[in-house]
Amino acid sequence: MHEFELSISGMTCAACAGRVERALQKVPAVSAAGVNLASEKARVSAPGDAAPALAEAVTAAGYRVAEAEHDLALSGMSCANCAGRIEKALRAVPGVLAAEVNLASERARIRTLAAVETQALIAAVEAAGYGAQDRRAEDERSAPARQGMPWEHLELTLALLLTAPLILPMLLAPFGWHLMPPAWLQFLLATPVQFIVGARFYRGAWHALRARSGNMDVLVALGTSAAYGLSLYLWLVKDSPHLYFETAAMVIALVRLGKYLETRAKRRTGAALRALEALRPESARRLDAAGQEEEVALNRLRLGDRLQLRPGERIPADGRILQGESQVDEALLTGESRPVAKGPGDEVVGGAINGEGNLQIEVTVLGGETVLAGIIRLVEDAQATKAPIQQLVDRISRVFVPVVVSLALVTLLGWLLSGHPLEPSLLAAVAVLVIACPCALGLATPAALMAGTGVAARHGILIKDAETLERAQGITTVVFDKTGTLTAGQLRLCQLATAPGIEEADLLSLAGSLQRGSEHPLAAAVLRACRDRGLDTPPAQDIRALPGRGLQGSWQGRALLLGNARLLAEQQLDAGPLVEAARAWEDQGLTLSWLLEGGGQPRVLGLLAFGDALRPGAAAAIAQLRRDGIDSWLLTGDNRGSARQVAAALGITQWEAGVLPADKAALVARLQATRGGVAMVGDGLNDAPALAAAELGIAMGSGTAAARHAAGITLLQEDPRQVVAALDIARRTQRKIRQNLFWAFIYNVIGLPLAALGLLDPVYAGAAMAFSSVSVLANALLLGRWRPSGDLPS
Repeated sequence: MHEFELSISGMTCAACAGRVERALQKVPAVSAAGVNLASEKARVSAPGDAAPALAEAVTAAGYRVAEAEHDLALSGMSCANCAGRIEKALRAVPGVLAAEVNLASERARIRTLAAVETQALIAAVEAAGYGAQDRRAEDERSAPARQGMPWEHLELTLALLLTAPLILPMLLAPFGWHLMPPAWLQFLLATPVQFIVGARFYRGAWHALRARSGNMDVLVALGTSAAYGLSLYLWLVKDSPHLYFETAAMVIALVRLGKYLETRAKRRTGAALRALEALRPESARRLDAAGQEEEVALNRLRLGDRLQLRPGERIPADGRILQGESQVDEALLTGESRPVAKGPGDEVVGGAINGEGNLQIEVTVLGGETVLAGIIRLVEDAQATKAPIQQLVDRISRVFVPVVVSLALVTLLGWLLSGHPLEPSLLAAVAVLVIACPCALGLATPAALMAGTGVAARHGILIKDAETLERAQGITTVVFDKTGTLTAGQLRLCQLATAPGIEEADLLSLAGSLQRGSEHPLAAAVLRACRDRGLDTPPAQDIRALPGRGLQGSWQGRALLLGNARLLAEQQLDAGPLVEAARAWEDQGLTLSWLLEGGGQPRVLGLLAFGDALRPGAAAAIAQLRRDGIDSWLLTGDNRGSARQVAAALGITQWEAGVLPADKAALVARLQATRGGVAMVGDGLNDAPALAAAELGIAMGSGTAAARHAAGITLLQEDPRQVVAALDIARRTQRKIRQNLFWAFIYNVIGLPLAALGLLDPVYAGAAMAFSSVSVLANALLLGRWRPSGDLPS
């Protein structure tokens, strides 16, 4: 099975989205299909070769799937069989609709879904044993919305200009000015609006009716046609001066204006995702074997390539710094506002901005596996999912149009049977048709979801799906893993004690000499302390590990040993006054290392104590959760002394120490049974079971892949205060969804009865219908102003 993404144009309301979704679900072998009206995208799980059938299903339902054309230059072909093999390889790529290979020109033309990347096609050709390069970077059909905008503007301008002479007399009538144009001029003004500007409503209605369904186009087409037809009847047959051409024209103009504003607002809801996509530079400067620069397109980069970066340039791909030092701005990727110092050996991510230094990097990750691609994929996945409440909205939208049409017929018959003339009866029915629009219902949830997940991503908070937002509402307890979450996960030298006659600098230098070249966390802490104090650490000789105890070596003829209390007991040495210090530091949860001298006169040289520093924002995060009425728990596999010290420093009163990975999940389950909603925050492989067991799993972005996959929210900043920010934006997004659904329903709840009773003119009904969608989107866009409050990181 493959996860397809289809960009669909032509949808106007929730009924359209529902029809497309049902059409996709009917395609054989499709296991799941979801359509997002706000982003105009569908996500479908189907076999890899199902793309043509999916596109055909959408087209048959009356909509268009955005496509892209790719032009590849091929090499290595020698006969028609080669061309056939390449064609077969290309057609096997998920999302390919058609592929043609020309042996004579050595070119391949491929038509694909818009989401398919050229790099995937090149990889397929290379896997078949041939060479390929992109001949044309731009897609001809990947942005139908942008291509259609000039005609959209022209249609809207035409509608407003032709409708203005009809609107002006209506506005002046209350002041005694009756300047309505003659019937023939009303006809000439309204007819182009009805059949040129309104043609899309007729097309949409025709496709909907052919599919035995209904949408907004059906309502608008029926309502305006009724008003236009009544005007023709009254003019040509009754010779009545009271016509309703202006009603039909104004409804179409207002609905088109509303759709134009809606389109602009929808683009703003996806602004965060487009900002992320724009971080990819178009090219990179690659260095050849001789060190010469060559500017190449990103799809020509390969693993191991060396790239040259100048100050101010965006990093083209994930890599490792080979030469140079600089400050790297990762704000749009992680939300971290301060540039990060980078030097040789440090990792850099594509999309970040190089600071003031020249860098040379080696490409380590390409394509869809880069950090930026992963962030974009997470945001896209979150925006493509449906909140559980949306399932109910979809069911309502499915029957909404038939119910409204039925209500309009009942209104018409009711007015006629009660003795009213045809004109007011028909106008009341038209008002019912026009006021009722499922657009706002369809946009309510996805618009808020896109805005909320987008602004969260800008601040380094990646939300997995809509269900995560809903689960975040009921969180009453947050369980924190200690190491790497509340603490930095990086040991540091905290205390140092020496035997009589030994200087601290000598003790530290000897320990550093023994551990040069070691990757052990304690060794890293010792060497870091030596660097900070400017101490030399000449390498020791004859280094040998002592499993479970430490290591030994020699330096300038002196036999040295460095290790734990077991090593001290094994050597049967008396630590003297250092015993009291060791006991006190152990009670504080610190890890101890003894430095011993062997040989003819063995003795204890000193004691080193290591601890893990608290993350700077940990105390503020716990305090804010307490103010929000949320309990905090500390969970760790470390000793009780360490857990007690961290809990006391942060003000956490509830903690568990020495907990095994399986027991972490059991504790989360126990808390769920007694306290309700539980969120688990962790970063390690051993946290994955607990992250999956909790109502809401929150993973630190610096943690393991297993932790991130098990979590519903990933924090790109290594700051516990982001936990508070994540819960805050989740709650606010869910609140916006409820507000949007209220506004979407309230227009119809109030407007439909007024229209049926004849208290709502069709023109005002059209304005209210247009404003309903715009107001829902405007309300969602208010999420874009969200910032983490108080002392939370921004």
